[in-house]
Amino acid sequence: MVQAQDYVNPLIVQRADPYIYKHTDGYYYFTASVPAYNLIEIRRAKTLNGLANAAPRTIWRKHPDGSGAMSQLIWAPELHYIDGKWFIYFAASHTKEFDHNGMFQHRMYCIECDNPDPMRDEADWIEHGQIETPLDTFALDATVFEAQNKLYYVWAQKDPAIKGNSNIYIAEMANPWTLKTKPVMLTKPEYDWETKIFWVNEGPAVLHRNGRFFLTYSASATDENYAMGMLTVPEDADLLDASNWSKSKTPVFQSNMPIHQYGPGHNSFTVAEDDKTDILVYHCRNYTDIKGDPLYDPNRHTMVQPFTWNDDGTPNFGKPVPHNYE
Repeated sequence: MVQAQDYVNPLIVQRADPYIYKHTDGYYYFTASVPAYNLIEIRRAKTLNGLANAAPRTIWRKHPDGSGAMSQLIWAPELHYIDGKWFIYFAASHTKEFDHNGMFQHRMYCIECDNPDPMRDEADWIEHGQIETPLDTFALDATVFEAQNKLYYVWAQKDPAIKGNSNIYIAEMANPWTLKTKPVMLTKPEYDWETKIFWVNEGPAVLHRNGRFFLTYSASATDENYAMGMLTVPEDADLLDASNWSKSKTPVFQSNMPIHQYGPGHNSFTVAEDDKTDILVYHCRNYTDIKGDPLYDPNRHTMVQPFTWNDDGTPNFGKPVPHNYE
């Protein structure tokens, strides 16, 4: 049985918003936000622990300063394999300045690679530009998943009519870079644990097990208040009907104060080397005394740990595990 101690933690230091995908070629592929927020890199290894020392390969760089879209603050890339091609979804801005509402000015973008080896050459990646939504507002943290022979897009976005920084939306896609249907809001910040300092729902990740889809997300400020929530929907339900989704009233994963693991979140899911054990991937800090804006503190580290399942078929993520490697 796979145990938490089987994995090096932190697995990769100074990598926030981690995403790990196990491909059919037997490799684990890893991407995440880099501290300088200036490029997208991929690394791969045959084992999860192998990712710790795998050499990263830069596959895309931000546009030159002052050149408009995709020139600042490259955030939270995710690597997906759809219909035989690689896609990376990420958020970027044209400026580091806030808008008139005090918000960052990110929008969502997509790049594609049709080479079987996504790390071979930067030139293999082409830009599809911005993924447009009806609201031209702060948007980020997109992920995709397939269900009922359809491709769905889930992301976080600001609605000026709703209090807070971002809510989470879903839409069906016409292709991997174009929405087909009108966005449906699945969750907004409302509970006390979702509204610590900032009112935030972001960083969605989707898990399909036991006849249901589980959608985790992160809430509150990115300090020790950051925590994960979860939505649940039957796999055969209309996923674009928000009333079919149920929302947990309490966090499903949060800071483990006694062992100094603070603000776990922006997670993804993968499977262990046995192809059976589910693995939670997330970032976490090991101190709370952050100087200045938490965004520019680089010490959110990638962590991995196995998780189990409750008798009712829901995931039991447990608590953040301690560091076993410094």
